[in-house]
Amino acid sequence: MHKAELLAELENTRKRTRELITSLGEQQLDVPYHPGVNPPLWEMGHAVFFYEVFVFNLLDGDASFDPSMDDLWDSFHIDHPDRWRRDMFPGLEKTLAYFDHVYEKMAQRIEQAQLSDQEVYLFRYAIYHQNMHIESLVWCRQTVGYALPPGATFERPAPGEMSANPKQSDALVPAGDWLIGMPGDSGHYATEDFAFDAEKPRHVVSLNEFAISRCLVSNHEFMGFVEDGGYQRPELWSFGGQKWLRTEVDMALAQGMPEPMLQTPKHPVYWRLFEGRWRERLFDKWQPLNPDAPVSHVTYWEAEAYCHWAGRRLPTEQEWEVAALGNRSGEEFRKFPWGNELPDSRRADMNASGMAQNPVADYPDGASPFGCRQMIGTLWEWTSSQFLPYDGFRIDMYPFMSTLQFGDHKVSRGGSCATSSSLIRGTYRQAYLPQRNDVYTGFRTCALS
Repeated sequence: MHKAELLAELENTRKRTRELITSLGEQQLDVPYHPGVNPPLWEMGHAVFFYEVFVFNLLDGDASFDPSMDDLWDSFHIDHPDRWRRDMFPGLEKTLAYFDHVYEKMAQRIEQAQLSDQEVYLFRYAIYHQNMHIESLVWCRQTVGYALPPGATFERPAPGEMSANPKQSDALVPAGDWLIGMPGDSGHYATEDFAFDAEKPRHVVSLNEFAISRCLVSNHEFMGFVEDGGYQRPELWSFGGQKWLRTEVDMALAQGMPEPMLQTPKHPVYWRLFEGRWRERLFDKWQPLNPDAPVSHVTYWEAEAYCHWAGRRLPTEQEWEVAALGNRSGEEFRKFPWGNELPDSRRADMNASGMAQNPVADYPDGASPFGCRQMIGTLWEWTSSQFLPYDGFRIDMYPFMSTLQFGDHKVSRGGSCATSSSLIRGTYRQAYLPQRNDVYTGFRTCALS
């Protein structure tokens, strides 16, 4: 990767992070407590602290900007609720000064040094780590009901149509041997073969023929499940799903209510029935439910129960990757459904622009080799797979990137409308606990036979 590309990626990451923080008022920086988000200023300080640890400390032996703050910016040394303690952290002005200092030092480091592959890899890793926090800053706004993020346009850049013939709603993927993942050992590990440890090593899987939906499940389709009493029918839910269904949660924040609102789940978290019609909260506004948009912010348990109701199933993560990329030995390896060009607004809803509001049949230019749409961007897609290491897995530079999630998390794939387009690829594996619904999650289904 040329220095100019690294510097451009670094500057874009800096700009987007700054906009997400400085577009909030002083009082909004003190977000209400929620287990799925972090206070924006802590998020900013933690992200730049990562540069200090894995670039300046590791490569150069430099001391931190403020060593007394190291444990507080480190997510492994500070309990989640303590991140809300304003008495322990600097305010906006000092956090921005720390942020800018580290970014300027990073830019100088890139410009002045002859970069080795290891350095390029570490720089990209740190930049992508910060882009993960850009995504969480976006979903934080949705979680607490703030205004939409800078850059959200709700334009419909790539309209598409899907055949009304139900027989054509599924893509048929033939049986065969397919390539999964990124290379475990590559001379280009810092550039075109960059990947996180859970994506490696590349291997072959043999799959039977399967049929997978070309589109994400829409709000209209999920509404059928809700209105057919899906949340009141325990036979549709697995053991874990039934337990989630019986658990009371405080819906006050999601529903924009000032007082605690304990209830068991009855519909997706940001839905509300108002005068006989469904509405959905989109950041700080309630709007009529968009029937053609994908259902979003649903848990794994809700996706699984919907499948039982519809006589369908969730794809495995291997089926998902094959349907998205269709890679075989002896052919050029595709990182994206359309090839190897990075996502743009004609192919995917990313970079906190469309916010998953476009119809599920849109973005035909981003379709996979089998005709599946929006497999990159829009929503993280639940699969039926547990998050486990591939055979031959080796811990990466950052030892906690994947290891803490192995075993009890479910795999989701494809990125979301809030994901940075520079970060995602079809091999990327995200891990979420099955009860998560604050992130931008949705799903598509497979035929049972």
